[in-house]
Amino acid sequence: MAERPGNPGEGPDFDWLYGARGRSGNPEKAEATRAMPVQPRSQGRTAQPAAAQPAPTQVRRTYDQRAAQPPTAPPLAPPPGESRTGGGGGRRPSFKTVRRIVYVLLLAWIVSIVWVGLSFPNAMTRVAWEPNGARPADQPGTTYLIVASDSRKGLSAAQRKKLHTGNDVGQRTDTIKLLHTGSGPNLLMTIPRDSYVPIPGHGSTKINAAFAYGGPKLLVKTIEQDTGIRIDGYVEIGMGGLVNLVDGVGGITICPTTNMNDPLANLHVKKGCQPADGVKALAYARSRHAQKLGDLGRGEAQSEVIGQIGKKVATPGTLLNPFKLNGLKSAASGIAVGKDMGTIDIAKFAWAFKSVSNGSALTCGVPISDMYIHWDQTRAKRMFGYVTADKTGDIPKSLCTPSGLPKSVTG
Repeated sequence: MAERPGNPGEGPDFDWLYGARGRSGNPEKAEATRAMPVQPRSQGRTAQPAAAQPAPTQVRRTYDQRAAQPPTAPPLAPPPGESRTGGGGGRRPSFKTVRRIVYVLLLAWIVSIVWVGLSFPNAMTRVAWEPNGARPADQPGTTYLIVASDSRKGLSAAQRKKLHTGNDVGQRTDTIKLLHTGSGPNLLMTIPRDSYVPIPGHGSTKINAAFAYGGPKLLVKTIEQDTGIRIDGYVEIGMGGLVNLVDGVGGITICPTTNMNDPLANLHVKKGCQPADGVKALAYARSRHAQKLGDLGRGEAQSEVIGQIGKKVATPGTLLNPFKLNGLKSAASGIAVGKDMGTIDIAKFAWAFKSVSNGSALTCGVPISDMYIHWDQTRAKRMFGYVTADKTGDIPKSLCTPSGLPKSVTG
């Protein structure tokens, strides 16, 4: 075999791959395996012997370690009109979006208020109350007749037991009041139910018998004949209706001036102002055995209850709350109004009713001469004259007393 040509100075033990040590493993030739220094590249591209090639060296990586991280997706751009918030990275609605939401809520609130207000009268019972025959001529101002009957209609046996109303034995009026509104202060005048007066076609007897004999029409005719005051509107509420109405406004406040215990009315209250639900308010308005002045004192308590109901109804928390108004609409099913009274007429009545609660209205009883409820004809005619002329502002304090008795008697 021909010898492989080599570089000058190479002996037979020189190996091109293993260097001078060769395959023999001669330790004296180990120096030949040491890595050769890197020679500078010469000008031009001349071939070098294979043995002169430097040994491969390890290249140190100097690139930025962050470049080795996997690429992340770019952040999504927020929708038009929205911006990012700090902290949790949520999205905050734009002012334009918030304004639209406010407009929608405001519109829904207004619609609900209007809807409840317009549907309120439809929940009430309609009553034919205008009598036939001759009536007083039209008069300035407006006078409403407010009647609270002792009718048990619509009450179950359990409810009658709870309210201590007894059985349904007819229908009379526990409360008879005239509410006049006009150029002067509003006037709430109580007509005692035991007033001894002439009733057309039935002679002289207690005025509440007119309601039992001929319903609203005969009662209106009797009042107009005996007072000369023309009635322009009619509102009636039963026992159950009063309870529901008081509960519908969230209860009222009563302020008895003495301790009151009346088992017949199921009333047991202490002296002083206190909250009352519908059941307690009804007992307070019906009780006369615990009143110092009997039926006259009951008339004052009834005016107090009416005023408290008006006070609660007239608050913004009730008038501007469609849920509370809807609750009142449910309670309105126990209220009856004249057939001719529209939504505007009912609203006017409610507004006049409000004056009783804030103390701006006069609260008077029909002037009477004795506890047998005979009207004092002289003083009563004066009182009625102020009403028919719509001059309630001229009524002297000596004539306007809650019981109807002169101040010299009541103190």
